[in-house]
Parts: sequence; structure tokens; C-alpha cells
Amino acid sequence: MDLRSYFGLGLLMGAEACAIYNNWWPMLSALMYVLVPMPCLFFGGGSTQFLTSRDGGGWIDAAKFLTGASAVGSLAIPIILRHAHMIETGAMFIEFTSFFIFVCTVMCFHRASLEDDW
Repeated sequence: MDLRSYFGLGLLMGAEACAIYNNWWPMLSALMYVLVPMPCLFFGGGSTQFLTSRDGGGWIDAAKFLTGASAVGSLAIPIILRHAHMIETGAMFIEFTSFFIFVCTVMCFHRASLEDDW
């Protein structure tokens, strides 16, 4: 299985959280999944290496902040929706599972992009 399969599995889990409970509010997390890689694309030139560097500067720091804020938002949205009684607890846990699949996929992509052999 390659990284695209895991990414698709994460999307499928997000859609399942909506379909099983017949409530489409958890799809707000999908918006955050789209926003997470945008700072890498716009400010990092498509590379994730700037996230682990100690180099600073206005745009680099802004990209690190936006990446972190969107990653935290991916976890916060299901929690807020559950607290507001807009989604069920099971949907929240399925969204957490989807998030952790995405995190593992991103970490594998980052590791693969650092190695020259890939």
C-alpha cells in the first residue's frame, strides 16, 4: 500500500463518520485537511523540510503557524461539534481515527521526502 491509499482511507473514514450517523457536520474536518498542506505549497515550495528547520523569518514563521493551527483545528472541530451536541460520540471518535491516519500519512510523506532514495 502506498501513501495515496492511506490518504484515501482517511477520507473514507471521514465520510463514514458522516454516513453512519446520518449527520454531515463532521465533514468540516475535511476543510482542515485541505488547509494543512497549503502553507507547505505556498511558502515552502512544496517541501516539508522548512517545518523542522530552525530558520526563521516572516513567511517561514507564518507558514509554521498556519500549519500548526490547521492541524489543531482538525482535532478541535469534532470536539467542538460534540460539545455542542451536533454530532454523536462515535462520529467524533471516527473523525479522530481519520485524523491519526492522516497524521501517519503526512509523517511518512515527510520522511520519504527527506530521503534521497525515494
